[in-house]
Amino acid sequence: MAAPMRRLVTGALSCRALGWRAAVAGCRGLSSASPWRLHGAVCLRRPAALSQSKTHVQQEVDELLKQIDLEKSFYSDHELQLIKDADRLRRKQSDIYDSDDDDEGQEIVMAQDLEDTWEQKWKQMNLASRVTEADEKKDHTSLNRRLENNLVLLVKEKIGNEDIWMFPQMEWMAGETMRQTAERALSNLSETRIEALFLGNAPCGFYKYKFPKTMRGEDTIGAKVFFFKALLKNKSLLTNKKKGDYVWVSKDELKDYLKPAYLSEVNKFVIDV
Repeated sequence: MAAPMRRLVTGALSCRALGWRAAVAGCRGLSSASPWRLHGAVCLRRPAALSQSKTHVQQEVDELLKQIDLEKSFYSDHELQLIKDADRLRRKQSDIYDSDDDDEGQEIVMAQDLEDTWEQKWKQMNLASRVTEADEKKDHTSLNRRLENNLVLLVKEKIGNEDIWMFPQMEWMAGETMRQTAERALSNLSETRIEALFLGNAPCGFYKYKFPKTMRGEDTIGAKVFFFKALLKNKSLLTNKKKGDYVWVSKDELKDYLKPAYLSEVNKFVIDV
Protein backbone atom coordinates (compact mmCIF):
# COMPACT_ATOMS: atom_id res chain seq x y z
CA MET A 1 0.00 0.00 0.00
CA ALA A 2 2.95 2.30 0.68
CA ALA A 3 4.26 2.09 -2.88
CA PRO A 4 1.05 3.28 -4.61
CA MET A 5 0.72 6.10 -2.08
CA ARG A 6 4.34 7.17 -2.73
CA ARG A 7 3.67 7.19 -6.46
CA LEU A 8 0.51 9.25 -5.90
CA VAL A 9 2.33 11.87 -3.81
CA THR A 10 5.24 11.98 -6.24
CA GLY A 11 2.84 12.39 -9.13
CA ALA A 12 1.04 15.26 -7.39
CA LEU A 13 4.29 17.06 -6.65
CA SER A 14 5.45 16.55 -10.22
CA CYS A 15 2.20 18.01 -11.56
CA ARG A 16 2.51 21.02 -9.26
CA ALA A 17 6.13 21.59 -10.29
CA LEU A 18 5.26 21.22 -13.95
CA GLY A 19 2.38 23.65 -13.55
CA TRP A 20 4.61 26.35 -12.00
CA ARG A 21 7.31 25.68 -14.58
CA ALA A 22 4.74 26.16 -17.33
CA ALA A 23 3.66 29.48 -15.84
CA VAL A 24 7.24 30.72 -15.56
CA ALA A 25 8.26 29.42 -18.96
CA GLY A 26 5.43 31.13 -20.73
CA CYS A 27 2.49 28.80 -20.20
CA ARG A 28 3.31 26.80 -23.30
CA GLY A 29 0.81 24.18 -22.26
CA LEU A 30 -2.08 26.66 -22.03
CA SER A 31 -4.88 25.98 -24.42
CA SER A 32 -5.17 28.45 -27.26
CA ALA A 33 -8.89 28.61 -26.47
CA SER A 34 -8.27 30.46 -23.18
CA PRO A 35 -10.18 33.77 -23.04
CA TRP A 36 -7.23 35.43 -21.27
CA ARG A 37 -4.32 36.81 -23.24
CA LEU A 38 -0.91 36.46 -21.61
CA HIS A 39 1.44 39.44 -21.31
CA GLY A 40 4.99 39.82 -20.06
CA ALA A 41 5.84 43.15 -18.41
CA VAL A 42 9.13 44.60 -17.18
CA CYS A 43 9.61 46.66 -14.03
CA LEU A 44 12.74 48.55 -15.16
CA ARG A 45 14.46 50.28 -12.27
CA ARG A 46 17.09 53.00 -12.32
CA PRO A 47 19.03 52.54 -9.06
CA ALA A 48 19.62 55.53 -6.80
CA ALA A 49 22.80 57.45 -7.63
CA LEU A 50 23.19 59.09 -4.19
CA SER A 51 22.69 57.99 -0.63
CA GLN A 52 19.54 59.36 0.93
CA SER A 53 19.74 62.45 3.10
CA LYS A 54 19.76 61.80 6.83
CA THR A 55 16.64 62.42 8.83
CA HIS A 56 16.73 64.64 11.93
CA VAL A 57 16.99 61.60 14.22
CA GLN A 58 19.74 60.02 12.10
CA GLN A 59 21.68 63.30 12.17
CA GLU A 60 21.49 63.47 15.97
CA VAL A 61 22.62 59.84 16.35
CA ASP A 62 25.49 60.44 13.91
CA GLU A 63 26.70 63.47 15.89
CA LEU A 64 26.45 61.54 19.15
CA LEU A 65 28.50 58.63 17.78
CA LYS A 66 31.14 61.04 16.46
CA GLN A 67 31.40 62.67 19.89
CA ILE A 68 31.76 59.28 21.62
CA ASP A 69 34.41 58.25 19.09
CA LEU A 70 36.27 61.54 19.64
CA GLU A 71 36.29 61.14 23.42
CA LYS A 72 37.26 57.46 23.57
CA SER A 73 39.50 56.95 20.57
CA PHE A 74 43.31 57.08 20.56
CA TYR A 75 45.19 59.90 18.88
CA SER A 76 45.81 59.45 15.17
CA ASP A 77 49.26 59.82 13.62
CA HIS A 78 48.36 63.31 12.45
CA GLU A 79 47.21 64.37 15.94
CA LEU A 80 50.41 62.98 17.46
CA GLN A 81 52.38 64.99 14.93
CA LEU A 82 50.48 68.15 15.92
CA ILE A 83 51.43 67.58 19.57
CA LYS A 84 55.05 66.90 18.60
CA ASP A 85 55.23 70.07 16.48
CA ALA A 86 53.69 72.19 19.21
CA ASP A 87 56.27 70.89 21.67
CA ARG A 88 59.10 71.56 19.22
CA LEU A 89 57.82 75.12 18.59
CA ARG A 90 57.61 75.79 22.31
CA ARG A 91 61.16 74.58 22.85
CA LYS A 92 62.40 76.59 19.88
CA GLN A 93 60.98 79.79 21.35
CA SER A 94 62.63 79.13 24.72
CA ASP A 95 66.15 80.27 25.59
CA ILE A 96 67.40 76.74 26.23
CA TYR A 97 66.48 75.41 22.78
CA ASP A 98 69.20 73.33 21.17
CA SER A 99 68.38 72.62 17.51
CA ASP A 100 68.93 69.16 16.18
CA ASP A 101 71.47 68.66 13.48
CA ASP A 102 68.75 67.34 11.17
CA ASP A 103 66.83 70.61 11.40
CA GLU A 104 69.70 72.85 10.37
CA GLY A 105 69.33 74.27 6.88
CA GLN A 106 66.00 72.56 6.31
CA GLU A 107 62.53 74.04 5.99
CA ILE A 108 60.26 72.21 8.40
CA VAL A 109 56.68 71.58 7.25
CA MET A 110 54.54 71.32 10.35
CA ALA A 111 51.29 69.39 10.62
CA GLN A 112 49.41 72.65 11.17
CA ASP A 113 50.75 73.93 7.84
CA LEU A 114 49.33 70.85 6.17
CA GLU A 115 45.96 71.47 7.80
CA ASP A 116 45.94 75.03 6.51
CA THR A 117 46.73 73.78 2.99
CA TRP A 118 43.95 71.20 3.15
CA GLU A 119 41.52 73.83 4.43
CA GLN A 120 42.28 76.09 1.46
CA LYS A 121 41.75 73.24 -1.00
CA TRP A 122 38.45 72.37 0.69
CA LYS A 123 37.21 75.95 0.35
CA GLN A 124 38.04 75.88 -3.37
CA MET A 125 36.01 72.70 -3.93
CA ASN A 126 32.50 73.16 -5.35
CA LEU A 127 30.14 70.34 -4.44
CA ALA A 128 27.41 69.41 -6.89
CA SER A 129 23.85 70.00 -5.79
CA ARG A 130 21.56 67.09 -4.99
CA VAL A 131 18.77 68.97 -6.76
CA THR A 132 19.25 68.70 -10.53
CA GLU A 133 17.93 70.82 -13.36
CA ALA A 134 15.35 68.12 -14.11
CA ASP A 135 14.12 68.34 -10.50
CA GLU A 136 13.70 72.10 -10.79
CA LYS A 137 11.82 71.80 -14.09
CA LYS A 138 9.82 68.77 -12.82
CA ASP A 139 10.85 66.85 -15.92
CA HIS A 140 9.68 63.30 -15.19
CA THR A 141 11.04 62.02 -18.51
CA SER A 142 14.64 62.59 -17.39
CA LEU A 143 16.79 59.96 -15.71
CA ASN A 144 18.76 62.73 -14.02
CA ARG A 145 16.17 63.41 -11.31
CA ARG A 146 15.44 62.22 -7.77
CA LEU A 147 19.01 60.94 -7.49
CA GLU A 148 18.40 59.76 -3.93
CA ASN A 149 15.57 57.44 -4.98
CA ASN A 150 15.07 54.39 -7.14
CA LEU A 151 13.04 55.22 -10.25
CA VAL A 152 10.89 52.91 -12.37
CA LEU A 153 9.77 53.33 -15.96
CA LEU A 154 6.09 53.82 -16.84
CA VAL A 155 4.73 54.10 -20.36
CA LYS A 156 1.38 55.32 -21.64
CA GLU A 157 -0.56 52.82 -23.74
CA LYS A 158 -3.93 53.14 -25.42
CA ILE A 159 -6.41 50.44 -24.38
CA GLY A 160 -9.69 50.94 -26.13
CA ASN A 161 -10.36 54.66 -26.10
CA GLU A 162 -8.46 55.30 -22.89
CA ASP A 163 -4.79 56.20 -22.30
CA ILE A 164 -3.47 54.16 -19.39
CA TRP A 165 -0.10 54.30 -17.62
CA MET A 166 1.56 50.95 -16.96
CA PHE A 167 4.85 49.07 -17.03
CA PRO A 168 6.10 48.23 -20.54
CA GLN A 169 4.40 45.02 -21.63
CA MET A 170 3.90 42.85 -24.70
CA GLU A 171 1.62 39.97 -25.56
CA TRP A 172 3.14 36.52 -25.26
CA MET A 173 4.01 34.71 -28.49
CA ALA A 174 4.06 30.94 -28.86
CA GLY A 175 7.52 29.46 -28.46
CA GLU A 176 8.96 32.05 -26.07
CA THR A 177 9.15 32.18 -22.29
CA MET A 178 7.49 34.88 -20.25
CA ARG A 179 10.89 36.42 -19.52
CA GLN A 180 11.61 36.58 -23.24
CA THR A 181 8.28 38.35 -23.69
CA ALA A 182 9.29 40.90 -21.04
CA GLU A 183 12.69 41.35 -22.73
CA ARG A 184 10.90 41.96 -26.03
CA ALA A 185 8.70 44.58 -24.36
CA LEU A 186 11.85 46.37 -23.22
CA SER A 187 13.67 46.18 -26.56
CA ASN A 188 10.56 47.49 -28.34
CA LEU A 189 10.94 50.84 -26.54
CA SER A 190 14.03 51.91 -28.44
CA GLU A 191 15.81 51.31 -31.71
CA THR A 192 19.08 51.19 -29.80
CA ARG A 193 19.84 48.42 -27.34
CA ILE A 194 18.76 49.09 -23.76
CA GLU A 195 21.21 47.37 -21.44
CA ALA A 196 19.36 45.88 -18.48
CA LEU A 197 19.97 43.08 -16.01
CA PHE A 198 16.91 40.87 -15.49
CA LEU A 199 16.67 39.54 -11.94
CA GLY A 200 15.75 35.90 -12.43
CA ASN A 201 13.46 33.86 -14.64
CA ALA A 202 10.44 33.79 -12.34
CA PRO A 203 7.89 36.62 -12.31
CA CYS A 204 7.84 38.92 -9.28
CA GLY A 205 4.19 39.85 -9.60
CA PHE A 206 0.91 39.17 -11.37
CA TYR A 207 -2.08 41.26 -12.43
CA LYS A 208 -5.29 40.40 -14.29
CA TYR A 209 -7.64 42.88 -15.92
CA LYS A 210 -10.59 42.83 -18.31
CA PHE A 211 -10.56 44.59 -21.63
CA PRO A 212 -13.12 47.33 -22.37
CA LYS A 213 -16.38 45.89 -23.67
CA THR A 214 -15.62 47.16 -27.16
CA MET A 215 -12.48 44.96 -27.23
CA ARG A 216 -14.02 41.79 -25.81
CA GLY A 217 -15.13 38.91 -27.97
CA GLU A 218 -16.38 35.39 -27.60
CA ASP A 219 -12.84 34.12 -27.10
CA THR A 220 -11.29 37.18 -25.41
CA ILE A 221 -12.05 38.60 -21.96
CA GLY A 222 -8.88 40.31 -20.80
CA ALA A 223 -5.19 39.91 -20.06
CA LYS A 224 -3.02 38.25 -17.44
CA VAL A 225 0.21 40.13 -16.88
CA PHE A 226 3.39 38.61 -15.40
CA PHE A 227 5.91 41.17 -14.12
CA PHE A 228 9.71 40.75 -14.21
CA LYS A 229 12.27 42.97 -12.46
CA ALA A 230 15.26 44.45 -14.30
CA LEU A 231 18.01 46.95 -13.46
CA LEU A 232 18.96 49.65 -15.96
CA LYS A 233 22.68 49.58 -16.78
CA ASN A 234 22.95 52.55 -19.16
CA LYS A 235 21.10 55.77 -19.91
CA SER A 236 19.47 54.76 -23.16
CA LEU A 237 16.94 57.03 -24.86
CA LEU A 238 13.50 55.64 -25.60
CA THR A 239 13.51 56.49 -29.29
CA ASN A 240 10.21 54.72 -30.02
CA LYS A 241 8.29 56.73 -27.42
CA LYS A 242 7.30 60.37 -27.56
CA LYS A 243 8.47 62.55 -24.68
CA GLY A 244 5.05 62.68 -23.03
CA ASP A 245 4.43 58.94 -23.31
CA TYR A 246 6.92 57.76 -20.68
CA VAL A 247 8.05 58.86 -17.23
CA TRP A 248 10.65 57.85 -14.64
CA VAL A 249 9.00 57.99 -11.23
CA SER A 250 9.73 57.00 -7.64
CA LYS A 251 7.49 54.71 -5.61
CA ASP A 252 5.68 57.59 -3.91
CA GLU A 253 4.84 59.07 -7.34
CA LEU A 254 3.24 55.89 -8.72
CA LYS A 255 -0.15 56.86 -7.29
CA ASP A 256 -0.21 59.90 -9.58
CA TYR A 257 -0.17 57.68 -12.68
CA LEU A 258 -1.44 54.15 -11.98
CA LYS A 259 -5.00 53.02 -11.43
CA PRO A 260 -5.75 51.86 -7.84
CA ALA A 261 -6.13 48.15 -8.64
CA TYR A 262 -2.93 48.10 -10.71
CA LEU A 263 -1.10 50.14 -8.08
CA SER A 264 -2.15 47.72 -5.33
CA GLU A 265 -0.43 44.82 -7.11
CA VAL A 266 2.62 46.85 -8.12
CA ASN A 267 3.27 48.06 -4.56
CA LYS A 268 3.81 44.45 -3.52
CA PHE A 269 7.11 44.19 -5.39
CA VAL A 270 8.28 47.79 -6.00
CA ILE A 271 10.48 48.52 -2.99
CA ASP A 272 12.25 51.82 -2.42
CA VAL A 273 15.22 51.18 -0.10
